[in-house]
Amino acid sequence: MARTQSLFANSQGWLHDLARLEVFPEAEKLMSGASLDPHQMVEESTIQFLTDLRATFEDSAKTFNSYSEGGSKFSEVKIYSVAQSAADFMIFRNQIKLVVQNSGHGVVQLGFAQHSSPYQPGANGGGFPGAQELLAQVGPFRDIYWTFQSEKVLADQVARFYFTEFVKVTRENRKGQNSKAGNQQLLDQIKALLHEKGLDI
Repeated sequence: MARTQSLFANSQGWLHDLARLEVFPEAEKLMSGASLDPHQMVEESTIQFLTDLRATFEDSAKTFNSYSEGGSKFSEVKIYSVAQSAADFMIFRNQIKLVVQNSGHGVVQLGFAQHSSPYQPGANGGGFPGAQELLAQVGPFRDIYWTFQSEKVLADQVARFYFTEFVKVTRENRKGQNSKAGNQQLLDQIKALLHEKGLDI
């Protein structure tokens, strides 16, 4: 509920600014130049979009992790800020990360990586290859909206899709790790049993 109120407050920011200018009309001269600068508007929208994305990812991770029982049932999803950036962040689990970053003016990029090399979920069945880009567009009434392949998208939609893909990809990776560990454990048990019977291999 608090997050919904926060998003509502963000969407109503223009109204609060308008009311403040009624109280302090002399401030309009100072604010008018910046408020009409499309470059500045896109920069501010980018920070807000990244902030909204992170908030949705954090809400999703909190709910998802609540089923892990402190990591005993499955590895939890962690979210970290990216150093020396205004709002970039990454999501991490099982040696795979999803990096969400402002890669250029009006561009938000989302890309998977495993260790230090690019990771492509599409190569392992399902998902998508490489990094994807969302682009900011300036509308006819100076509103900023975000697009993917020319289609308008919302932060919640993007976060829901990528969080789902991230969990699938990291689950598959973990299954592979568990399978190897399980096979080694079974092999060790067989060796111990054969050793007891004097049939070492």
